[in-house]
Formats: sequence, structure tokens, C-alpha cells
Amino acid sequence: MPGTHIVGFPYFPGTATGRLHRGTSVSGDTALCIVMLSQHEIISFKGHAAGLIIVEAAPFSHSMIGLLGFGLPTVLISTKQAEQLGAGIELVIDGSSGVITDTLDAISPAVDNNSLLQPGQALLMADGEPVDLCASIRQADSARQAFVLGARSIGLVRSEFLSTEHDQIPDTEFYQHSFRQLCEAASGLSVTLRLLDVAADKIPLWLPPLDSIGQPLGQQGVRLYHSEPVRSIVDAQLSAVSILSTEFKLRVLIPYITRLEEYIYWLSQIRQRLPDNVAVGAMAETPASVLDVGHLLEDADFVAIGCNDLMQSLYAADRDLAAQRHYLDPYAPVLYRLFRHVAEQAGIQLARIQLCGLLPQIQGCLPVLLGLGYRTFSVDAPFIPYLVQIIANTTQQKCEKLAQQVCAARTTQQVLQILQLPTDMH
Repeated sequence: MPGTHIVGFPYFPGTATGRLHRGTSVSGDTALCIVMLSQHEIISFKGHAAGLIIVEAAPFSHSMIGLLGFGLPTVLISTKQAEQLGAGIELVIDGSSGVITDTLDAISPAVDNNSLLQPGQALLMADGEPVDLCASIRQADSARQAFVLGARSIGLVRSEFLSTEHDQIPDTEFYQHSFRQLCEAASGLSVTLRLLDVAADKIPLWLPPLDSIGQPLGQQGVRLYHSEPVRSIVDAQLSAVSILSTEFKLRVLIPYITRLEEYIYWLSQIRQRLPDNVAVGAMAETPASVLDVGHLLEDADFVAIGCNDLMQSLYAADRDLAAQRHYLDPYAPVLYRLFRHVAEQAGIQLARIQLCGLLPQIQGCLPVLLGLGYRTFSVDAPFIPYLVQIIANTTQQKCEKLAQQVCAARTTQQVLQILQLPTDMH
């Protein structure tokens, strides 16, 4: 099909070449193919592809974020665009620009190996301003990768993805073994373990059905900590942390905190189980919690803002529904005005806030967040080399000017113009 040229939404940077293969069914070596999947097929994908094209995806969904760990160039497109692509055609995709083509034109350059961080190396902006890139991980292999790529720390361990062999209820012994593997793979990096965070698309098989469990406005995160078997599992995690804290640099994070009183209550419970050298943080993922971040910082050792769930609450749109994906707008100026307000509340304590989630990884967004004063980000490990290049090639002054313009904008289209991105990409 000569003349193929589609511009989709860039999701994971890098380029890939191969024949187009539709779906997850195995026919030959798909490791050499560009694999095109629908949203519901993602759960069956095992990572065998040169690159990915996802049709009608929900970018902030739990299943899509799970793809990032594979580190494959990925572009998101619509059903109409997918109709232009026939199985078996030779394609080149560019996950940095969103271009899908049958030529090498308009393809972004690869990561400059000279800009890669070495383990322990400080990351600086072009004017010398330090930035911490931490890694969000699910397993020991990702912790190892994060260390090699120069992550400052393991900023978030998604402990709910650590499962027993036969989906039995995990106990202290299981978590002691699993957490040890993660810490050893991290090779001395500080590790922040988020306590069990049950939510949509990550409901374990050992958990009995409950009304509204995992729903955006339902029972999730810390809201389940009074219920069995969740309470016993969190106790097992805390026991494992207490045992391992003599050997490794550990922090724990309480998920889905909404109110200051909620954090204070659970902090008092958790502090009885942990030694003083283990910091306890609050994960703020709702407008109520981030708007009260100044008070949270008075009691919490640190605060992690979960951008994915925060956007879900802010826009009143389920992050896992592809039909609502347009509402979760990473370029809406109101989003950055909220982050500006949070930064102003935090003041000199802003250094104790870590931004987690997809937002800093989306094209054009990281410089705006830097301009608002944020300096600590927890991202998927394969993203680190690409974000290092962005950070190393910008300055604090340039980012501050960009942030001012974005916060003053009225519409998403104006923000895209400011960021010099296609105004129809959203």
C-alpha cells in the first residue's frame, strides 16, 4: 500500500519497522512485526513485537499503562485510521511523533547514547538544575532495568501485581521473598513500596466480590483496609517491610488518601508496625487530597501525587473506558492551573512531592511540570532515557515561561500551539 501516512497519538517513543500483524494470535515470529491490537486484546499481549499500534485505546487505563513496561514503540489510532492499514504491509512507526508510514520520512532520531545516565549519575537540566527521575515498577526485572538506566530510586512498587503461584492469599513469607527480590534487583536504590492498591483491572482472584470494588468512585485503595482479607494482606506487607528494613532503604506509601484525617488514622496504625527509619507517605489521587497538600505535608513524610487517578476524578471520566478517553485531557490548561496551585501550597516543601503516572511521559508535558517547580517524577523505567534527553536539553527559565503560557491559555488547542504540537492530535 504505497503512500501510507497516518499521524496518531504518540504513546511510547522510539521507532520500529515490520510487517503489520493484527491481534494476538501467533502466526510466525511476531517479534519482527508491528502488532495492531484493540483495547480488549491488550491483556493477552505477551510482549512479542517490534512495535505496537493500539486502536481506540484509553491511554490512562491500567491495561495500557501495563504495556509501557515492554518498552515498545507505540502509537494510538482511531478505527477509521486502522481501516487504512492492511495486514501484512511493511510499516515504520514512530512512537515519538505518532507517525505511521511506509517510508523513512519524518522519523525521529533514536536516543543519543551520549546522554544516557549511568547508575548513580546526577540528572541536571542544561542550566544545572537537578531533577530526580525515579522508576515505577511491578517486578524485580523492572527494578534491575531501572538501576541500569540511572533511576534515582524506585519511586513506586505496584505491590498489587505481586501474585502467588496459584492465586492464593499472599502472606508475610511471600512478601518477604518478593520484596527482597525487588530490593536486591534495585542494587542499593531506595525503594518505595505502595501498600496493596486494589482498583479496576487489578482485582486479584483471591478477593471475594464486593459492591463497587475498584470502581472510580467506589471501594479501592485504603478504603478497603478495614475489610478482610485485604487487612490481613496489608498486615503481611507491613511485617515483611519491618523485617527487611534492617537491610534495605525502604519507604511505604498509603494509596488513595482523600482526607487528612484518613492519613492521620492510618499513619497511627502503620507506625505501630514499622520502625522509625521507614518513611510513610500519602498518595494523593483526588482533587480533595491535592488541594489539601499543604496540610498533608505537615504530617506525611512525603506525598506522591497519582496523576492518572487524579485526572480521572478531576474530569469525572473513567480512565479504563476508551469511549471516555477524550475527557482525560493531558493538555487542558485547567489541569496545569491545578498543579500550579498545589505547588504554591507546598512552597519550599515541593521537593517532598513526587509526581507519579503517565502525565510526565506524554509528549510535551514534562517541561510544563518542570516549569511549575516539580523536580521528582516516578515513571516507567523504559521511559527514562527519553526523558533524560528532554531534561538535559532545557532550562528552568524556558520551562517557567512555557508553564506561564500554558496556565494562561483558555483551551487545549491553545496549549497545543504553545507546545508546538499538532492541534488535531487530541
